[in-house]
Amino acid sequence: MPPTDLNPAQYDAVTTLSGPLLVLAGAGTGKTRVVTYRIAELIRDRSRPVRPDRILAVTFTNKAANEMLERAAVLLGKRLKQKPEISTFHSLCVRILRRHINQLGYPVAFSICDRGDQEGFARSALREIKAADGLLRPGELISFISRWKNASIRPEQAAAEAETDKEHLASAAYRRYQNALKTAGALDFDDLLLCTEELLARDSKVRQAEAGRFDHILVDEYQDTNGSQYRIVKGLAGGHRNLCVVGDDDQSIYGWRGAEVAHILRFKQDWPEAKVVRLEVNYRSTRQILDWSNRLIAFNKLRHPKVLRATCEGEMPRILQIEDEVQEAKAVVAEIAGRIQHLKRRPRDFAILCRTNEQPRAFETELRQAKLPYVLVGGMSFYDRKEVRDVLAYLKVVAQPTDEVSLLRIINTPPRGISQATVKRLLDEAIHRGKPIWEVLPAAGELDGLPAGAAQAVGRLRQMVERFHRQAGRQPPVELAQALLREVAYKNELTRLYPNSDDQAARWAAVEELVNALADYSRRTSEATLAGFLQEVAISGNENEADKQAKLDRDAVALMTLHAAKGLEFREVYMVGMEEGALPHHRSISAAGAAVDEERRLCYVGVTRAQRRLTLTLALSRMKWGKPRPTIPSRFLYELTGKADNPNYLSAKRGVPGREARTGSREPRGKNRRARG
Repeated sequence: MPPTDLNPAQYDAVTTLSGPLLVLAGAGTGKTRVVTYRIAELIRDRSRPVRPDRILAVTFTNKAANEMLERAAVLLGKRLKQKPEISTFHSLCVRILRRHINQLGYPVAFSICDRGDQEGFARSALREIKAADGLLRPGELISFISRWKNASIRPEQAAAEAETDKEHLASAAYRRYQNALKTAGALDFDDLLLCTEELLARDSKVRQAEAGRFDHILVDEYQDTNGSQYRIVKGLAGGHRNLCVVGDDDQSIYGWRGAEVAHILRFKQDWPEAKVVRLEVNYRSTRQILDWSNRLIAFNKLRHPKVLRATCEGEMPRILQIEDEVQEAKAVVAEIAGRIQHLKRRPRDFAILCRTNEQPRAFETELRQAKLPYVLVGGMSFYDRKEVRDVLAYLKVVAQPTDEVSLLRIINTPPRGISQATVKRLLDEAIHRGKPIWEVLPAAGELDGLPAGAAQAVGRLRQMVERFHRQAGRQPPVELAQALLREVAYKNELTRLYPNSDDQAARWAAVEELVNALADYSRRTSEATLAGFLQEVAISGNENEADKQAKLDRDAVALMTLHAAKGLEFREVYMVGMEEGALPHHRSISAAGAAVDEERRLCYVGVTRAQRRLTLTLALSRMKWGKPRPTIPSRFLYELTGKADNPNYLSAKRGVPGREARTGSREPRGKNRRARG
């Protein structure tokens, strides 16, 4: 029997089991429940049950994929002898590429670059085109290349797309960057999608083979798909047409990284026979908060019409006008401290949401002074730490010696007598021969101008890597990593670099944690390999999910950007800096209307994170270049409150327009959750 603990719209989505289906899931409407119930219903359908391994569900984070699988297992119990394939887009693409990438000229055992690796390749590319120092930084080049790749623009097409001098320079470096990746047998994160798209588009046999693996495909967060993801989905589902996509065009906020809201808006054009189901019952927020959010998002004209309906009542949201950014931070933190003290709230009940990465600084200062525990979500990843990156570089070189970026990172770390001049001579020779630097190492003793001691050091490094590379196929990965760390005496290197014993201990603890992660991977995987672990790290490390979740699990005030808050919910939300130039951001104001529409969706996402209490703040002045400058209230404040036709609604005086919530007012009961329902 179909599940009975669903509302009518959810039930309709769950029991529509064939053909294209678009589920428009508004904020807080139980999207994850619908997806997992639908997977379970496909498997236990009496008229035409589907084998679990013939179902593919794709989402954007490992956390969401794991949650779906766990919920499906609970619903199905013993029925789930086989598992549906539930994964991220990037994980799916890795599996497809492992089977077919040799047709694109890459090795099947390709490596996956992280951000640090990319910067190394970018520096090499800029050096090859002899770009003047400071004219184009490696990070800027990576941003240009990522933007082009997300738009499915290859190196040979980039020059035609370039408009500014910097973009033309980047287009010249793009080709060198991509050639260097291919020479090293490596892909960056964007290549996982781009190469999969290319494979499916140009080889009908590959496309048919991959599409034939599944009878049903579900795609979560469809509004966040970029061009490559959109075309991959069409390629895999075009035969059986059993495609269910779930998403909310009103929460499409990643246009800056290639997401195209048009994909969900034109779903009916792509799949004319598609059924559309709207989920509009919100189980998260009060009616008063939803009234504001519904009013705001209606100003976007290109959208699927929907109106969120609440299941509980509460207090009116508030707008606070405060003198400047310092007083804004003081007022918000003081109010949070008071509510924790007098109303027995917990720190984790509160979130402070900002538009930009710079805004949290003043709030951090006040939270520390108030001795309130807080977490800054979106800070440094565990995998960005120097010592972790060093050890991963060693493991990458052992797994794939031609990984040039990793080899250059560890070639003299710890110091082994290989100077920068020696490295430059080796690089020049590699460029001259058109080969990876690894293939030049055996000839180090024959190169003009290379000291004998340096050549011997290069030889010892090469022999060590070759020895561990041979052992990688025979020795358990954890034992291999431990032996490698002992051989290079990495702990001694930390002692040399960091005289403070506490610092040494903390950094070595990070190295041990990496080994623990390798051990955990080995326990979870029947055939654990070093290459498999590095692949998992490359994918999960890019998302930084574990770090984010660990922070959110603490009993602390959450301080984060609006983008980082998507998918979360908090009892009480403070959206700060509600001014023109901040939200909407000044870059969107000067761009086309679509950019402001995305900023409005970002504001909508922030508002709908609040369960019971919402406060929006704006400073009447902010410091710009050391001087206070008057601000203009955000247009979204007028749209939220229904005062868009009254430019005098927010006066220039300090105060609180609208209804002020009473500190001691009773609030409706509700479960405090941070993850999506």
